[in-house]
Amino acid sequence: MKTHKLKLNIEFCDAVLRGEKTFEIRYDDRNYKVGDLIKFAAVNNREKYIHHEIKNHTYKITYILSGWVLKDGYVALGIKEAEK
Repeated sequence: MKTHKLKLNIEFCDAVLRGEKTFEIRYDDRNYKVGDLIKFAAVNNREKYIHHEIKNHTYKITYILSGWVLKDGYVALGIKEAEK
């Protein structure tokens, strides 16, 4: 199990925290696996880091979808907050 540190645009952070956004679409350059953990860092549109509560939370990859309507090399990651 790996922990991936990923940037997340600030406009999505609150929805992830509330459990409304339970997926991430990412380029699969990290060899994501079910069970891996994700720590998000909030960024603005210019990739500048912004302080946000999401940095104190960890998410677990619960499902990985590839192919179908996703561009080659991309995956949809099902995520949920990891138990503390």
